[in-house]
Amino acid sequence: MNKRWKSRMILCLAAVVLLLCSACASTAPDAQPDTQPPAQSSEPTQSPASELAPDTQSQAPAATEPAPEPSAEAPTETGTDTLVVYFSATGTTRAVAETIAAITDADLYEIRPAEPYTDADLNWHDNTSRSTIEQNDDAARPAIDGEPVSPEGYATVYVGYPIWWGEEPRIMDTFVESCDFGEATVIPFCTSSSSGIGRSGQNLAEHAGSGVWQDGKRFGAGVSEDELRAWIDGLR
Repeated sequence: MNKRWKSRMILCLAAVVLLLCSACASTAPDAQPDTQPPAQSSEPTQSPASELAPDTQSQAPAATEPAPEPSAEAPTETGTDTLVVYFSATGTTRAVAETIAAITDADLYEIRPAEPYTDADLNWHDNTSRSTIEQNDDAARPAIDGEPVSPEGYATVYVGYPIWWGEEPRIMDTFVESCDFGEATVIPFCTSSSSGIGRSGQNLAEHAGSGVWQDGKRFGAGVSEDELRAWIDGLR
């Protein structure tokens, strides 16, 4: 190989070397990469779709209030606001009272004498009979047997009794004087063979001294349920 060819080969190789060095220099990084990871936000990221509803168990439930105890004066048997009380020596007034209680869905209470009345006691032909003596004495107050009833807490109270000697039996005076009717509407009713109610309802209202008393009505032994229902409906 002559010298001219060798010189050209050397120049070509030198040029190739120069080109390779230049290419390497252009791809070299300018600085070392940051080895620390990027700072992360302290706030959690949450898309709207991933937001949760408030935790309903995050707060302790409110303490449960104890149920109020029923008042001693409130109705406790059926929850009704109507009471029917009655005194009946022979059963006539009882039958009317029971029908009124059924119509009005009322509680029913019987006024029972501590000393029951016998047939002799009820003999109005005998001036010395017990009932005659009691009716001739305005201050007579026959005792009542059994557990007392409180009319307080009732909105309406029906008070039933027979007519004796044109008036209420004295045991009815005993009853109303022992009660506080509050603001209840009190409706007297009586039974008799012929006598009207007379002043008996007014007498009871005066002895009671409480309650809003209405005019009462007298019924015979043969009064029907329809008649009683019509009377009750007329009171409302």
